Amino acid sequence: MEGKVIAFSETYSNKRVLVTGHTGFKGSWLCQWLLELGAKVAGYSINTPTQPSNFETLGLESQIKHITGDVRNRTALQEAINFFEPDIIFHLAAQPLTRLSYDHPQLTFETNLLGTLNILECARSQKSIKAAVIITSDKCYRNDEWIWGYRENDTLGGNDPYSASKACAEILCNSYMQSFFKSGFPAVATTRAGNVIGGGDWALDRIIPDCVRAWSKEEQVIIRNPYARRPWQHVLEPLSGYLCLGSSLLNNIELVKNKSFNFGPDSTVNQSVEELLSGLAQYWDVPKWDVRPEIRKLESGLLKLNSDMALHYLDWRAILSITEAIDFTGKWYNVYYSSPKSIPDLTIEQIKKYASIAKEKGLSWAIS
Repeated sequence: MEGKVIAFSETYSNKRVLVTGHTGFKGSWLCQWLLELGAKVAGYSINTPTQPSNFETLGLESQIKHITGDVRNRTALQEAINFFEPDIIFHLAAQPLTRLSYDHPQLTFETNLLGTLNILECARSQKSIKAAVIITSDKCYRNDEWIWGYRENDTLGGNDPYSASKACAEILCNSYMQSFFKSGFPAVATTRAGNVIGGGDWALDRIIPDCVRAWSKEEQVIIRNPYARRPWQHVLEPLSGYLCLGSSLLNNIELVKNKSFNFGPDSTVNQSVEELLSGLAQYWDVPKWDVRPEIRKLESGLLKLNSDMALHYLDWRAILSITEAIDFTGKWYNVYYSSPKSIPDLTIEQIKKYASIAKEKGLSWAIS
């Protein structure tokens, strides 16, 4: 490990943190974790993207500064940032769905590229901002169906509009990091992760939300490709990586500035869709699925990440087995359908349990 990793509890307490896309799946989990760390949190998002909504279930609107706005609107975004004066930004706002990007390519590019451009421009002009973590996606890599994990210096690309928009966002960020952020503040870096599972994901056309919606009504779920393999990981895994990176940037660790980091599971975690569903099925009385492949909108069959750089610079690594990730996820949805008012407590309990596991494994960010 080359960089000095400081415990989250020592970094984020009383920090002013802006999360874009805070009403989404990952954004809502990140806000809840930041609140547990004692941060002062604001969120900027155009809407609540799903119903049900993890943001609403957790009651976050009453706990943070909730700002409604579009990242494509530079003026509104700048006004929000000027008002809140954040120490750090976590930029998660995006059009995050691959298949939706075929139906709305312009929206996808404008949100994922222009939105990122606006964040970078605001970061340049707002003196309070000391650091910015820009979240893109593992889909930013040109997928050659390799059997080994992609590294941060591998070729960017993307055939579908979503993947291409994320590759473009990475190229844009690199330009700004080399042109404007190489010396001085703010300290900026990008992150790449994907195929995240966990309670509170209600997005359309994602495998686990599709399953629990159908299974809760004892209906059959339709899947496209049971043999597609993905590096599944629980949502708390990449979020711990984002927080690790943000902590190092806030503490002015030079070695992590102006870089891109992968946050993926252990290389042994690369289960097929069918294996994932079989694990999740134990939490439902009558789980079932049917395979109906679609030809028009092709999806990659294999995509893995190499996260050695995060281990080297941040002392970060994924800590949950696929069984544990499925267990966290299955229990969350079971509680949601049986006792939804218990979800805020369960979510905090899972965050604390995850941090406890990390501490037991000796990860620096969990040790205070």
